Amino acid sequence: MKHRYLEITFRKGKALAAYLYLPRPAGAKVARTANAGRGLRLDFDAQGAPIGVEITAPSLVTVSELNAVLAPLGIERLEPEEWAPLAA
Repeated sequence: MKHRYLEITFRKGKALAAYLYLPRPAGAKVARTANAGRGLRLDFDAQGAPIGVEITAPSLVTVSELNAVLAPLGIERLEPEEWAPLAA
């Protein structure tokens, strides 16, 4: 996958959980997961590269908090329009 994308699971019209898929080689699978703060978990492949971010509490997490997790990993910040479906 060459581009990241946000997948959201809704229940009764409210965001229940979300997953930010990060660019990754074909066939990459989660080998390790690490807590990344309130409502965030980072998934890494077998080589230690980040491949996704689980957003387990979308109503508690802000785009600023997510960007603070992405920055040290060298991942481009999420723009407000990418976050908009969760902010609605």
